[in-house]
Amino acid sequence: MTAPGTPRIGVLALQGDVREHLAALTAAGAAAGPVRRPGELAEVDGLVIPGGESTTISKLAALFGMTEPLRERIAAGMPVYGSCAGLIMLADKILDPRSGQETFGGIDMIVRRNAFGRQNESFEAAVELAGVPGGPVEGVFIRAPWVESVGAPVEVLAEHRGHIVAVRQGNALATSFHPELTGDHRVHGLFAEMVRAAG
Repeated sequence: MTAPGTPRIGVLALQGDVREHLAALTAAGAAAGPVRRPGELAEVDGLVIPGGESTTISKLAALFGMTEPLRERIAAGMPVYGSCAGLIMLADKILDPRSGQETFGGIDMIVRRNAFGRQNESFEAAVELAGVPGGPVEGVFIRAPWVESVGAPVEVLAEHRGHIVAVRQGNALATSFHPELTGDHRVHGLFAEMVRAAG
């Protein structure tokens, strides 16, 4: 039984680092569970789209009948947070999409896939993230995208090496990096608060 006021947040469990997000959300005070089907999506107050491979997430979402239900819920204002590949999936446009790759949309931005380099060029960096108190968060960048440009409704929350790496538009939040891999749950805490506020 979920305590009153505890946000129910799903993690899209098609591919990627699902367990880490579930653990971070639980540590941030949310009731977290995996979401693979439209029926499970209907039961959550907010959703995390994890890191992984954006083309694979796109294909599996179509296979599981999740693409349109996700687009509809995001468009209707369901709070959503995407990290790394999740940021790509929330973009209205990808600069260099793979053949047949689709996104869920929700943030008026253009993104570049694998912009910070390949797997062996992964790195960690301290990121000053607007809206997250207590100093910089540790950003883990793994084949990370960056945001090339944003539209007027988008708030830029962080930049790294002159590139946008965190954004928010209304109830949609996205980061190029993986906060779920660090043990610092402040980004997930911010998202849990967004879900509470929207509830």
